[in-house]
Amino acid sequence: MPAKSKAQQKAAGAALAAKRGETSKSDLHEPSKKMYKSMSESELEELASTKHKGKPEHKD
Repeated sequence: MPAKSKAQQKAAGAALAAKRGETSKSDLHEPSKKMYKSMSESELEELASTKHKGKPEHKD
């Protein structure tokens, strides 16, 4: 499932970094915290690696 916006991609990247232990879970903002809790590392990796060319900054 590809990211629908650049913001979603960034949130997934932050959650992935926390899941891997590269950053602290307490540093995450709410959307990233939800992703951290509900998604596996492979799902987060897929979202974070989506090409952002042509993606809106935020999804309406």
